[in-house]
Amino acid sequence: MATAEEELLQELRSKATELFLREQWAESSGLCSQLIDLCRAHLSIADRASDPDRFSKLQRSLCLALANRADAGSKLRSLDGALRDCDEALAIESSHFRALVCKGKILLSLGRYSAALECFKSAASLDPQGNGNAESLNVWLDKCKKLEYQSRTGNFDLSDWVSAGFRGEIPELAEYIGPVEIKKSEISGRGLFATKNIDAGTVVLVTRAIAIERGIVGGEGSGSGENKQLVMWKNFIERVAGCVSRCRRTRHLISTLSSGEDEEGLEVPDLSIFRAEASESHDYPDEKLDMNKILGILDVNSLVENAISAKVMGRNKDYYGVGLWLLASFINHSCGPNARRLHVGNHLMVIASRDIRAGEELAFAYFDVLQPPTKRREMAAAWGFDCSCKRCEFEEKMQSKQELRDTETALEGGMDAGGVVYRLEEGMRRWNVRGKEKGYLRASFWAAYGGTYASEKSAKRWGRRIPAAEAVVDSVAEAAGSDERVLKVLVEQLSRSGGGLGGGAMVEMEKALKLGRGIHGKVIKKQALRALLEL
Repeated sequence: MATAEEELLQELRSKATELFLREQWAESSGLCSQLIDLCRAHLSIADRASDPDRFSKLQRSLCLALANRADAGSKLRSLDGALRDCDEALAIESSHFRALVCKGKILLSLGRYSAALECFKSAASLDPQGNGNAESLNVWLDKCKKLEYQSRTGNFDLSDWVSAGFRGEIPELAEYIGPVEIKKSEISGRGLFATKNIDAGTVVLVTRAIAIERGIVGGEGSGSGENKQLVMWKNFIERVAGCVSRCRRTRHLISTLSSGEDEEGLEVPDLSIFRAEASESHDYPDEKLDMNKILGILDVNSLVENAISAKVMGRNKDYYGVGLWLLASFINHSCGPNARRLHVGNHLMVIASRDIRAGEELAFAYFDVLQPPTKRREMAAAWGFDCSCKRCEFEEKMQSKQELRDTETALEGGMDAGGVVYRLEEGMRRWNVRGKEKGYLRASFWAAYGGTYASEKSAKRWGRRIPAAEAVVDSVAEAAGSDERVLKVLVEQLSRSGGGLGGGAMVEMEKALKLGRGIHGKVIKKQALRALLEL
């Protein structure tokens, strides 16, 4: 290779490396592109037969430049292009250590854990001890093995992090799709359905946000919170638009979401397209997604982290956060929900908040469902729909009973909570309301039940004229899933009883733990959950 040629290539390499170390990824990538173009130009006219040494040096330079540009591209989240650079580098030299490690990291961030593991194993076979990379490579190997196991089995454990008071790094989570399928929904459009029986607390789905925006919205000055939310919303839209422009797969998956129009005519996508490991075999169309369509999709599908049916774990609980999580967007609302969200870092975990039967549709509570029917109808209207779940249908029929309407009026008018509970329980006895339907009405008047049981004085005053708190908690949890307010009543009852180890107390403690699993999931093991619930 000519000296001047070598010097120019070395100069470009050095500048690109310096910019990379300064975390000026775009500038570093630009210089790598110049270096790649230069190498390709020289290779196009180089004679391999007459000067094999020069040809070989140019190929090595091209290979390294591609690996470096891939590294910079991955930092910029331009993962499609970065992956192509890695593949081109490895086509030149299949055992190129830098390209293998870079490709492994990209595949790992894309959730393609098995393929990433193969890259790291290949890199490990190249004796990285010689260049001091053994320790860092082992870290990547261990991380990849752990995430691959989580993704395959759905076994997640946040116990140590919870027991440590959420200190330290947020646990890394794999993306996981449990026993669910997408089908047409009787609630609205499409929905997510269980393909087998699922126990309360089971992780049904774990998905990472396509984009997320967080910030503190409280503060001085009227309207300051609303203004901050508007700024955050604008930033969030820009983040999503950036993801859409950089990745064909992301663009296609977002395009499958509803924009609020023609819900019944929407195509039911194959669940397999959402599996990261299968993305290599899918040919995602290079479709257009204009800003108006993006805005419509985000308006319908964006989720706020700290919502009524969600639990934010760790330090993010102090922030207002809005994000887009793809598969979770298919979960409809019901006033008898069976699922909740657990937010851990940028990941959303869908947890069964009560036992779910095979074939049953998963449903969140979009708003507070421990409210009377009239209030819930108002909230549903604010969301732009009429709820026609089994609970709402039952309560619609019950609205013909003047006494029930009077009870709702009495609660709003400030009637003694115990009196409201007594009145409703007597009414249900006369109306012959039983089983789950009794839980529906108790959930609707939870404010009265919760207020009565929270006060020792009130609980003693009404005594045996109202049902035991434990029985009400059971029926409400069965009707509306686990809820922290319901769990709190049960924990307080245990506390008042002194937490003894008698048979009754043990049974109630197990009930409390089951309710706790419906909120926090089985990802928190028994001892850590007991501590979290202060049992």
